[in-house]
Amino acid sequence: MKTFAACCALSAAVLLSSCATTPAAADTASTASTSSGATAGKSLYERLGGMDAIKAVVSDFIDAQAADPKLAHFYAKTDTKYLKGQISEMLCAASGGPCKYTGMDMKDAHEGRKVKTPDFETTVGHLVATLNKYKVPEQEQKELLALLGPLKKDIVQE
Repeated sequence: MKTFAACCALSAAVLLSSCATTPAAADTASTASTSSGATAGKSLYERLGGMDAIKAVVSDFIDAQAADPKLAHFYAKTDTKYLKGQISEMLCAASGGPCKYTGMDMKDAHEGRKVKTPDFETTVGHLVATLNKYKVPEQEQKELLALLGPLKKDIVQE
């Protein structure tokens, strides 16, 4: 049984869609309230808007990466629908939602993919741009990136 924290699943799926991905995300996403009173006591999952919002962000994020000439080669043989599902599941679990991530850990998922620091940084840029597109508040972005940042050591192979 793998948990997000235990296997760095969140960043694995979210940072690089090098593993398989899940189905297309919802067309719309709800965003969390930005008032500090409205977020007190809520999990990151709730503040991100729940699973529909996570799926929408993940779908756009993966699509942006797959369309980027710098990253497209990572997606050439990837089932993006499956990958989107895995990443959504990881983010759900990592952010305190009801999901349980059952996918690969980040190191195994990225083994042999030759991911370099510039690839990782470009991926993070796409994630931030997507979060901004969905108007995810700064605090939630910081919390999410804090979860993903440590995964770099398991993803990048230099």
